Amino acid sequence: TYRMDPETGKATFAVVQAEDEIAALGMVVGASWAGARSMTSTSGPGISLMSEFTGLAYYAELPAVIFDVQRVGPSTGLPTRTAQGDIAFAAGLSHGDTKHILLLPASVTECYTMAIDAFDLAERFQTPIFVMSDLDLGMNTWMAEPFPYPEAPLDRGKVLTPETLQAIGEWGRYRDVDGDGIPYRTLPGQFGPAFFTRGSGHNAKAQYSEKPDDYTTNIDRLLRKFETARRHVPQPDLEAVAGARVGIIAYGTSHWAVTESRDQLRDESGLATSYLRIKAYPFTHHLAEFIDAHDRVYVVEQNRDGQLFGLMRQELSGTQIGKLASVRHYTGLPIDARSVTEEIR
Repeated sequence: TYRMDPETGKATFAVVQAEDEIAALGMVVGASWAGARSMTSTSGPGISLMSEFTGLAYYAELPAVIFDVQRVGPSTGLPTRTAQGDIAFAAGLSHGDTKHILLLPASVTECYTMAIDAFDLAERFQTPIFVMSDLDLGMNTWMAEPFPYPEAPLDRGKVLTPETLQAIGEWGRYRDVDGDGIPYRTLPGQFGPAFFTRGSGHNAKAQYSEKPDDYTTNIDRLLRKFETARRHVPQPDLEAVAGARVGIIAYGTSHWAVTESRDQLRDESGLATSYLRIKAYPFTHHLAEFIDAHDRVYVVEQNRDGQLFGLMRQELSGTQIGKLASVRHYTGLPIDARSVTEEIR
């Protein structure tokens, strides 16, 4: 059942067919600017076309939700086969210094719950949110419990109110009042000064600027906002086994193969393994703590180059990196438990 206005009986949503992926994300960004929650979906080649509007939304600080049903590449690749090959691409999509929030569902149920999370995070952080599904989830048949209808109020984030304006005294569209990197925004037609936004160089008041200090202040604030997101993204699932010296890290649909592989390792080799399922990027503090607690940690993913492994290496210490090993599966078929077991045993 779609949301309907109880007074008019009219739908409070719109589904718009765009002519291409560029226009699709452009419509999402424009609708978000106007105050509507908006999303689009695509696969890897569409993500390529969305890079410029993604950069605009990131730098102008406009919410957007993008579902990426990952398939095998490069280019057209294997368009009906599954992969986790867009992780690194989506994490830094656009040119310049950008870092995007990624959500990593492992089931159709999580595709639903993380869609809800994505809209809240997009408005809370005023930024694009990527939900990284894959063709295994997008095309194959999965069982799921009925989805509960969301009853919680929408989290619109920092929307300027008369009370907020009085408390902060002076408003600037890109001013960091609270130290978390997140400014206050206004919505057209509602309370507040005229709605400003700018995708080119700007200062805290959204005025055009090419001053070096204005640029570095702004880009550093955006990084601070990304750091704040670590505390708000979905937290990982941890299955710690007492005495286990070997750990496994995985995400997305690799979860199901890893779950079975852990049973195989225990039953066939007597090897006990702990397990950390990553649900989002940026990583939370659980990642470093999990690695520190084990002698060897295997990172399982469905791409050739170990893309999430590479993002981990950017943040971890040398000692932690030395404990990691990359387990990669990239045939286009869903990853199987035996492949994981043979790499780890």
